[in-house]
Parts: sequence; structure tokens; C-alpha cells
Amino acid sequence: MFDALIKKLQSSTYITLETTPGHSPQFSPIVEKIAELKLQNYVDAFTTTDNPLAKLKYNALFAAKMLQDKFDKPVIATMSMRDRNKIALQSDLLGANEVDVRAILALTGDPATISDQPHAKGVFEADSSMLLDIISAFNSGMNYAGKPFSIKPKEIYPFAVVNSFAKNPKTLQKKMQKKIKHGALGIITQPVYDLENAKLLLELMDKANSECCNDAKSSELILGLFPITKLRTAQFLSTHVPGINVPDSWLEALRVASTKGEEEEYKVGFELSKNLFDELKALHPKIHLMTANKFDLARDILQ
Repeated sequence: MFDALIKKLQSSTYITLETTPGHSPQFSPIVEKIAELKLQNYVDAFTTTDNPLAKLKYNALFAAKMLQDKFDKPVIATMSMRDRNKIALQSDLLGANEVDVRAILALTGDPATISDQPHAKGVFEADSSMLLDIISAFNSGMNYAGKPFSIKPKEIYPFAVVNSFAKNPKTLQKKMQKKIKHGALGIITQPVYDLENAKLLLELMDKANSECCNDAKSSELILGLFPITKLRTAQFLSTHVPGINVPDSWLEALRVASTKGEEEEYKVGFELSKNLFDELKALHPKIHLMTANKFDLARDILQ
């Protein structure tokens, strides 16, 4: 299952869809919605998020297991450094390994200061590079302290993330190189909203691979896309989310459309997002689609 996914990532069209477990003891309604829309037929894999924005959600590893069991497709489960020390990280990886949750997206995590849990404290023993190193150790048959396991874990497939925009693009390349050096097979970008931005990211990734690996390509860039169908969403992303650039042309088009009503606003935003998806797919058919569980929107983009 995972070998086939990595082969697609490295040589073919590769589409993943993000799922966000809810503030609920049940993940099954999300699974049922995906099945109802037959979204599994449009993607190569799913991902599950891990308490994004430090808000309490259903566990990403359990959610990944449920999706894999239902659709017989690989799932990339997110793990955040915010909530676990190196003991808990390794314990979770060991448990996930036996039930074949073996693709892991390593994140440092959003700060605990924005959590919905009073006085929550972040762990942050290190950034996501530590988790990538732990995975490398597991794949060598030992724990992070260098002690061999009595039974070697099944292979784990590590992924990482990077911003899609920076005033100094060289900083993005350096971050890509760091993730590659620590073993990431795929690096997912924050949402991209401009074809030229995507081209620049691909150039930076090529340089990062070249400098890390003597021209051998060891990691693939996966372009993130978050469809925008409301002006206020575009304004929020543009103003408050570092590492993302929403073009002025999108903001103006959505502003004009919003004066004509919600239906026109949605129509214009969808057309912008759908056209960009098609352009990105033609440029570099390795895309991670994020829709905040708006799975009807995901189906319409993917169709």
C-alpha cells in the first residue's frame, strides 16, 4: 500500500485529501461522508490533522486507521511536537506501526498559547526534525536512544511541510534542505494561489535536492491548495497567516463578487480555485487538497 503510494509520488500523478477530525468522540461521520461522495475514487491517499491551532480534536492516528480500514487506501497521519515528548512520540509510532499506520507527517505544531484548553502547555522538546530522526532510527531497527528493538518495526514513511511564500525565497530553500537531510520523502507546501509561486517553489526544491543529494532527487514537493470561496477567508489568509500569499487579483475579484451576493461570491471563488487546481495539476501533478472538511467542495474541485 505505502510502497505504491511513494512510487506514485515519485513518478506519477499524486493527489491527497486532508481530513480534520472533529471535537467529538466519533470520527465515523467523516468517514461516512467521504464514502457517500465516493471521494476515495478521486485521490491516492488521505491525511489526518493533529489538533490544528492547538484545539482539542479526535486523535489523528486512530482516524487514519479508520480511513485505511474503510477505503483500503494509505493515510498520512500528522504528529505534532507540541503535544508529545520523545517517549510519547516513540510509543505512538510503535502502536501505529503494528496496525499499519505508517505514513507520518511531522509537524512542530501551532503554539499552545492559542489553545482552547485553559493553561495548556506545549512540550516542544525540539522541532519536527526530531520526529523525522526518530522515524529514521525506527527504520534502522532501533529507538531514538540507539537501543535495538527485539522486532524491527515495519518501514515508516516520513513527510514534512514548508511555507509557500517568503520575502526571501532562499529561506524556503534552506528549510526544504533541512527536511530533506532529515529524511522527508515528500514536503507539502502551505496553500499556493499563484502559478508563478508554484514554479518558484519547484525551482527551490530542485536546488534543495541538488545541494543535499549531489543532483539525486530524494524528496518530492507536494503543492498545497486550499480553495477560497469567500472574501473574508481570502482576507484572513492574506493578513493573518504567515507563509501564504493570496494575490491581489483574487482579493479584488472576490471583493467585487461579494457585492453581488453570496452565490456570486462562491461562484467566483470556486472558479478561481478550480482553475488553479487544473493549472497546478498540469504543471506538477502532486497536490495536497485542503478543504476544512467541506467534502462537497473537494468533490467539485477533484471532478
